[in-house]
Amino acid sequence: MLLYRLLVSLLAPLLVLRLSLRRLRGREPAGALAERLGQAPRAEGPVLWLHGASNGELTSARALLASLIAEAPGLRVLVTANTLTAREMVEGWALPGVTAALAPLDHRLVLRRFLARARPAALVVVENEFWPNRLAACAQASIPVLVIGARMSARSARRWARLPSLAGPLVQAIHLLSAQDAASEAHFRQLGLPADRIGPALNLKAGLAPAIPPAELRHLAPLFDRPRTLLAASTHAGEEAPVLEAFVQLWQADPARRLILAPRHPRRAEEVAALITAAGLGFARRSLAEAPGPQAPVLLADTMGEMPLWYALAGVTFVGGSLVDKGGHTPFEPAAQDSVILHGPYTGNAAEAYRALAAADAAQEVTDAAGLAAAVAALDADQQAQLAAAARHALTPAGDAARDQLRAAILSACPTALPPAP
Repeated sequence: MLLYRLLVSLLAPLLVLRLSLRRLRGREPAGALAERLGQAPRAEGPVLWLHGASNGELTSARALLASLIAEAPGLRVLVTANTLTAREMVEGWALPGVTAALAPLDHRLVLRRFLARARPAALVVVENEFWPNRLAACAQASIPVLVIGARMSARSARRWARLPSLAGPLVQAIHLLSAQDAASEAHFRQLGLPADRIGPALNLKAGLAPAIPPAELRHLAPLFDRPRTLLAASTHAGEEAPVLEAFVQLWQADPARRLILAPRHPRRAEEVAALITAAGLGFARRSLAEAPGPQAPVLLADTMGEMPLWYALAGVTFVGGSLVDKGGHTPFEPAAQDSVILHGPYTGNAAEAYRALAAADAAQEVTDAAGLAAAVAALDADQQAQLAAAARHALTPAGDAARDQLRAAILSACPTALPPAP
C-alpha cells in the first residue's frame, strides 16, 4: 500500500499536467479538472455516493438507482464517473435528487477534499472500480462501501493475489459485495473477503433494455432492413478486418445488407475508417450525421452512448472483444433488444451467461471471417426471431428478490443520507 501511494504521489503532477493540456486543447470543459481534483458539489447534508466507470456500468445501475429514489423520496445521490460522456449521460437522466460529477483522482489529498465536500454516507461501487486509496479513505472515515454487480476475471484475481498489501485492505473495506456470477464471487473470497459480507448475486445488465430516443429510431429505421443488418458491437483491434471481410461476402451476394461497425473506443475511428476503405466499401460516419445507403453500406458508429440504438436496428449482433483475447463483452444488451448473438471463442468476462446461451442453443460461436459470413447468411428473419427469443429466455434473470435485498442493504447502510421524516 505504501508503494502504491508513493507511485500515485510521483505520478500525480504528470497526470494533472496531462489533464490541463486536455483542457487547453478544448477536449475537456472548464471545471473538469477541478472535479477530478476533488471539488465535488458541496452537500448540505449526507448523500449516497454511487460510482461507475463509464456509460455501460452506470446504465446498468440506472434501474436500481431509480428504485432507490422511488422508495426514499428526497434521497440525495452523487453519481461519479471517469468519463465526461458518462457524466453527461447521468445529467440527461434528470432523476430527482441526483447530481453528477467526474470522479476524484485516487490521491489521498484529493480524496480528503472530496469527502469533506460531498459528505457521503455510503459509497456504492458498480462492477469493478477498485481504487485502493478511495476504499481506504472510506474505511478510515467509517463510510460503508457496497459493491454491486461485482466482476473479477481469473486474470485480475491472479494480479490482485500477487499484491496482498493492496488486496487485503481493499477487500476489508468492502461492507457488502454482490457479485454478478459465481466465479467472481469465488475470486473475492480467495482474496480474503469474509463470507458474511457476500450479498445476493446479481448481474445488473441481465434483462436490461435501455431507453432509446424514439425520434432517432424513427429517423434511422427506414435506412436499415433489420433482418439484413449486422452490428459489430464494441470491436477491438484485430476484429474489424475479419468482420469487414465477412461483410464484403454478404454484401456482394445481397446489396441490401448493411453493417453497423461500432468500435469499442471511438478514438480508433480513423484507423477503422482506413480498414473499411481498404476493404473496398463505402461508409457513412455517425459523428458527421452521415447516412448509409447503396453506395455506403457501412455505418461507422464512431460515437458514445448510442449502442442501444444500434442493437435495435440490427437483427444480428457480433459481440466484440471475443474474436481477440479481450474476454468478450456482455451478451445481455443485444438479447434485451432481440438481436441474435454471434461471438468469438473468448467469452471469459461473462462466462456464465455464454454458457447459458450455449446450453439453450441461443447463440453461435464463430472463429473467423468465413464462419461469421456463413452464420449470418444462414439466418433468415424467422430464424433470427427464434434465436433471439431463445437468448432472451436463457438470460432472463431471476433477480427481482436480489434487487430488493440490495436496495434494502443500500438504504440501511446510509440512513443519515435520508431526509428526516415529516
